[in-house]
Amino acid sequence: MSILCGLPILECVYCLGCARWLWKKCLYSAGHESENWGLATAEEFEPVPRLCRLILSVYEDDLRDPLWAPPGGYGINPDWVVVKRTYEDTGGCAAPYMIYLDHDNADVVLVIRGLNLAKESDYAVLLDNKLGQTTFDGGYVHNGLLKAAMWVFDTECELLRDLVEMNPDYRLTFAGHSLGAGIVSLIVMYAVQNRDRLGNIERKRIRCFAMAPARCVSLNLAVRYADVINSIVLQDDFLPRTTTALEDVFKSIFCLPCLLCLMCLKDTCTLEEKKLKDPRRLYAPGRLYHIVERKPFRIGRFPPVVRTAVPVDGRFEHLVLSCNATSDHAIIWLERESQRALDVSLASFLGTQSLELACPASHRRKKKENLGLSSQGRLMLEKDRIMEIPAQQRMQRQESIAREHSEEYEAALRRAVALKIPRAASSPSYGTFAEVEIGESSGSSSGTRASLLSFKRMRERWDDFIERLFDVDESGRMVFKKAST
Repeated sequence: MSILCGLPILECVYCLGCARWLWKKCLYSAGHESENWGLATAEEFEPVPRLCRLILSVYEDDLRDPLWAPPGGYGINPDWVVVKRTYEDTGGCAAPYMIYLDHDNADVVLVIRGLNLAKESDYAVLLDNKLGQTTFDGGYVHNGLLKAAMWVFDTECELLRDLVEMNPDYRLTFAGHSLGAGIVSLIVMYAVQNRDRLGNIERKRIRCFAMAPARCVSLNLAVRYADVINSIVLQDDFLPRTTTALEDVFKSIFCLPCLLCLMCLKDTCTLEEKKLKDPRRLYAPGRLYHIVERKPFRIGRFPPVVRTAVPVDGRFEHLVLSCNATSDHAIIWLERESQRALDVSLASFLGTQSLELACPASHRRKKKENLGLSSQGRLMLEKDRIMEIPAQQRMQRQESIAREHSEEYEAALRRAVALKIPRAASSPSYGTFAEVEIGESSGSSSGTRASLLSFKRMRERWDDFIERLFDVDESGRMVFKKAST
C-alpha cells in the first residue's frame, strides 16, 4: 500500500523533469552554441562548397553524363578522377569513395559519400560500437568507423603516396559527409600516426573536412587533432548533436516515445561537468564551423554567417527541437548554404559595389569550368583577381589566419587541461602544446595546487613514455619492446 501511495509522487517528479527539459529545449536554439565564436574568413572556408560538390559527384554512375548535378555542375574534370570505388569494390567494408587529382587547387583529394539508407553494410559500420570499446592514441573512437577508415587507408595508401610524391606542392585532403565524414576523420588521425606510409608527408600538408559528421572521437582527440580536422555543421543538424548511442536509436525506432522520455531524464539530470570528464563520451572532431542562417522567432532564411572555434565545453552538446534538424543534415543543403555563405563573405570583403562591375566573358567561362561556383561567387572571385591584391599581402593574410588558428588551438588544449579532461595534453611529438602556467587552472587559485597538478601531469607523461618503450616479461622484469629496438 505504501508503494502505491508513492507512485503519484514519482509521477509528479517525472513530469516536472520532463517539463523542465522541454522548456529548456523550446528556448534553446542552434545559434546559442556559436554566438561567442569568431567569424570564419573566405580564405579558410573556400574549400567547403567545392568539396561538397566533389562528395555529391560520388553518387553519380557516369560523371561525363551526370544525372544529379547541382546548378553550375560539379566543377570537376572527369579526366582527373584517379579511382572511383563502388560498394562492389569495397565489399561493404566502407562507403563508396573517389580519389581526385585537383590540379586547379593543388589538391590530392579523397572523398567518401554519406549513409545509404538501402545498404545494410552502412548500418553495420554505424552499429559496430559500444561505449568505450576502442581506444586510439590515448582516447576513444568509434569502433566501426575506425575499422572502415583503416581498410580505406590500407587499400589506398600506396596510391596516395605515389600521387603525393609526384605532386610535392599539393596538399592531401580528405572529405566526407555523415558516415563518410566520420570515416575520413579517423583516416586522417590514422594517417598522421602513419605518415611514413605516405612518404613522410608533413603534418601541415594533411587536412580533413568532415561535413555533418557523426560523433566519432573522445573530447581529448577532438581537440588535439583540431589542426588537421575541420567539421562543418549546418544550423540545427541533429547528427553532430546526437548523444544517444546509435545502436539504441535504431533499436528503439519503434518505441520513439520511450526513447525521448529516457533522453528527457538523462539530459535533465546529467551535469555538464560529468559529461566532460567521461573519457568514453564521443564528440564531433576537430575545429568546428557552424553555418547559421535562421534566427529564433523569425521566419525565413537570412544571409548565412559562418562562425568557427575549437571549443572544449559547449561542443554541440544539446539536440535542437527544430523542423529543420533532419533537412540541415542533407549534403545538398549543406552545399547550397555553404556556397551562399562564401558568396556573402566575399561580398563583404570586396564591397557591394564590386558586384555591379562587368567581367570579360572568357574569365567567367574559365572560372565556371574550374571552380563550379555560383554566378555571384564566380563574379566576386574574378573581382578579387581584378583588384590585383599583391602576392605578399595575400601571403600575409594566409600566415595571419594560420597564426590565429594555432593560437586558438593551443588555447583549446590549455582549456581542456584546465577542465581536467582525461589525457587532453598532446604528446611531445606534436610540438604544439604548452604547459598550463601556475594559476591558470580553473578552480585552483593557490600556487601549491597548480604545482601539484603540473607534477601529476609530468608523472603521467613519464608513465606513458615508459609504457611505450618497455614491456613486462613472464618473470616480471622490464624489457625493451621489439618495435622500439
